[in-house]
Amino acid sequence: MDFRFDIIMEYAPYLLKGTLITIGLSLAGIVIGTILGLFIGLGKMMRNKYLAFPFTVYITVFRGTPLLVQVLLIHFGVVPFFIGETHAVAATIIALSLNAAAYIAEIFRAGIASIDRGQMEGARSLGLSHVQSMRHIILPQAFKRMIPPLGNEFIVLIKDSSLASVIAAPELMYWGRAMSSQYFRTWEPYLTAAVIYLILTLLLSILLHSLERRLATE
Repeated sequence: MDFRFDIIMEYAPYLLKGTLITIGLSLAGIVIGTILGLFIGLGKMMRNKYLAFPFTVYITVFRGTPLLVQVLLIHFGVVPFFIGETHAVAATIIALSLNAAAYIAEIFRAGIASIDRGQMEGARSLGLSHVQSMRHIILPQAFKRMIPPLGNEFIVLIKDSSLASVIAAPELMYWGRAMSSQYFRTWEPYLTAAVIYLILTLLLSILLHSLERRLATE
């Protein structure tokens, strides 16, 4: 098999640009999805089942439908409705954030539920409000337990960002497909993209593992 490094070098600037956009999309999805996921997870845990119902529906819908379908609906439906035209990067960030929030909400819910109820009762007996108890007592303990599943979700998010190529967001996979279309090659573009995704996920895994070890010693 004739492996052509020359076309990889030719597309190197575009692949680098695509990698940076992939990182930006993933980071935006992680940050926004984590913030939304926390509130959605807390909403689902409300004792009033009628107030908790919308949050349950949200989680069910976004976890039960393919991310690709969500990307297409948001890109061709939601974004044009609000701004009058399509915008691939904005649609990708919205789709990744909303999808990640549904999974992260369940991670937060499970993490909080794993903390013994006596912790909350003890905090309340000391005069702390429910919000103060959650912020200073429950969430810090739950967060340590949530790092492994959160890390897995963040890694999945990086890989799922490749779906943005179907709506022409100029991320890594978009330029891999462009290289493949121009030269009618398979190994060079897709293997290169795979290696870059692998490097990104490995770096994130190392970072999360280091954070987990540090928190375990505190």
